[in-house]
Amino acid sequence: MKTGAPSFWKAIAAIFWKDIATDFRSREMISAMLIFALMVLLIFNFALELDAKTRANVISGVLWVTIVFAGTLGLTRSMAMEMDRGCLDGLLLVPVDRTVIYLGKALSNWVFILMVALIVLPVFSILYNVNLFLPGLLLVILLASEGYVAVGTLLSSMSVQARTRDILLPILLFPVIIPVLVAAVKATNGYLQGFGWTDISIWMNLLIVYDVIFTVISFLVFEYVIEE
Repeated sequence: MKTGAPSFWKAIAAIFWKDIATDFRSREMISAMLIFALMVLLIFNFALELDAKTRANVISGVLWVTIVFAGTLGLTRSMAMEMDRGCLDGLLLVPVDRTVIYLGKALSNWVFILMVALIVLPVFSILYNVNLFLPGLLLVILLASEGYVAVGTLLSSMSVQARTRDILLPILLFPVIIPVLVAAVKATNGYLQGFGWTDISIWMNLLIVYDVIFTVISFLVFEYVIEE
């Protein structure tokens, strides 16, 4: 880090609060994510006219499809707004480590996804007549969304300069997040079905391992990706 540069953590906090404040003023990204998530929920609600038992088995899949699709929209817009407004060049000129940009953006993206999830959960509970406010399930959402955002922030930085960035990001992202999605769906279904910790622990451990490995990898390679 260069001499006289802002402290590492202050720089992360500055980028994080910039993203939060900007979106709360314009409400562009969070509104798009929320509307998209609610539309997906309603479509699935009317499309899946199944018996109670079968419907209970698909709830976890519907929940994570909703979160992932809305999150992908948010990740695309997050970096695209920086690029379109010329803010990304300004961030790169700040005399701090490039990893500061990654951590600040990843943290703000994580908060946006958690905000959407907290709004979607009560609507989901009403439509599907199921209680989703379980401590274990909330922990699954925290862990799975962290791994998703860790990879998504890196890949959105890679694809933001492409003309087809809206299409390119899902193509790059979805194959990489398959492990975290499978683990999240299995763990969510386990908590909703009332399974014991023995049956759920393998999926929770997978989420933790995925989060650690991919967060570290993304942190280490972001500097080279953003400068390309």
